[in-house]
Amino acid sequence: QVQLVESGGGLVQPGGSLRLSCAASGFAFRTHGMSWYRQAPGKERELVATVSTAGGSTNYADSVKGRFTISRDNAKNTVYLQMNSLKPEDTAVYYCNAHGFTTAYWGQGTQVTVSS
Repeated sequence: QVQLVESGGGLVQPGGSLRLSCAASGFAFRTHGMSWYRQAPGKERELVATVSTAGGSTNYADSVKGRFTISRDNAKNTVYLQMNSLKPEDTAVYYCNAHGFTTAYWGQGTQVTVSS
């Protein structure tokens, strides 16, 4: 059974940091690109960051460049999102996504709230 389980979300003050984790199981993690998406209330889901299968290539939304870092540990079947200098507009549910040639999987999401 495929599972993507996110953790690490919570309430943080503006300027603070959080590290999200996504533990994967039930599929060939090493052959899937991994991404983080987010969805704020009343808005569409948007791509935040993507990392290639071996971790050598990453891409970011303009809104998070220089503040967020995506990484993966293929030995642990886990992808991370380090979020620094958080802003209120980063408040959203963050979703982990795995994408292969013919497959795509989603986690259940973790809430991140940036507020003073």
